[in-house]
Amino acid sequence: MKAHLDKFIHLLVWVQGIYFLLTGLWPFLHLESFLWVTGPKTDIWLLKTVAALITVIGLTIIIAASRKEFNFTIAFLAMGSAIGLMAIDIYYAVNDVIWDVYLLDAVAEGLLILTWFYALAGRKNKVL
Repeated sequence: MKAHLDKFIHLLVWVQGIYFLLTGLWPFLHLESFLWVTGPKTDIWLLKTVAALITVIGLTIIIAASRKEFNFTIAFLAMGSAIGLMAIDIYYAVNDVIWDVYLLDAVAEGLLILTWFYALAGRKNKVL
């Protein structure tokens, strides 16, 4: 059972790392398509700041996956960043500050969070 759970966590870390890396790089690789999908922005510098941070988080999670380092710090980074992004997505989309397309990202973040809870619950109080 432990080997199965370790493989599951390994896959989860890869998936989240790649998702964050791709979404973080998108504004740098093709700003026009990013703005077309997500709506106009007044502060491009702020968009790129957030994108840079999401990219670094994604790369950090990918490095952990490639090294098979599944510890509390990586789990906290992965879950905490997903929770923060989901909360921001929902709050500002519901309050019509950002386009509702961000709710799709909130769903993706929510799935990552639920999957982390499932994976950690399977460890039965064992520290990563």
